[in-house]
Amino acid sequence: MNIDFALILVVLTAVTGVIWLIDSLAFRQKRRDRAVRESMEEPREPVLVEYARSLFPVLLIVLLFRSFLFEPFKIPSGSMIPSLLVGDFIVVNKFAYGVRLPVINRKIFPTGEPKRGDVVVFRYPKDPSVNFIKRAVGLPGDTITYRNKQLYVNGEKVGKVLDGPFRSSDIKCSTPAADTELYEEQLGNHRHGVLLHDQTRSRDGQWVVPPGHYFMMGDNRDRSNDSRYWGFVPEENLLGRAIGIWLNFDFEKGCADWSRIGDGID
Repeated sequence: MNIDFALILVVLTAVTGVIWLIDSLAFRQKRRDRAVRESMEEPREPVLVEYARSLFPVLLIVLLFRSFLFEPFKIPSGSMIPSLLVGDFIVVNKFAYGVRLPVINRKIFPTGEPKRGDVVVFRYPKDPSVNFIKRAVGLPGDTITYRNKQLYVNGEKVGKVLDGPFRSSDIKCSTPAADTELYEEQLGNHRHGVLLHDQTRSRDGQWVVPPGHYFMMGDNRDRSNDSRYWGFVPEENLLGRAIGIWLNFDFEKGCADWSRIGDGID
């Protein structure tokens, strides 16, 4: 079950705001006038109004911050290993690709577009209620080719160098087993790690990115459910750019890797 926290937050903010507003316009002064006539002390607000008045400013600040500035996300799978691990809690810059209205995600003010190599959070095209995180490999108009574990962008081979073995046992907290070879890849201005599994086949092919769409791939190249399998990401599905890790914690095992706190995401 996917919970739409943005929708819940919008509803709670609206409800508390409306309750507070109605009481301010229609009932507060009547309570005060009655207290004056009957020589009573300042009347207390009804409990519901008191809670609404207290919660509305807090909810509004959280809504504005989460919708237009920064939002936390949790990494649930190993598709972005080695850049991101299972249990990483990340911060996403929500205004990197345009200021958008919450819930409907409609852009109201342009601020930028994804650059090649950005780590992007977006709504899964097959089910927009699910958030995905991948690396933007193909921009609108690009021709992306993936063949024999080698990535090509517009016919040019994307450079990568072997960086040694990668052992899942070296990771402090749980993550899917990934004993394989670690490569360092240069994609746009981003230098990052990718995993390639010799014994695992991944889908080869060539794709031309249509206007207003992006081609996304995971850094765990042979174990990532990405654009090679389900297609392109439309611009309206973009949620923001991942910029840093603020916590790593595996709730199932009660394990934390404090060394990852504060790491940037390249």
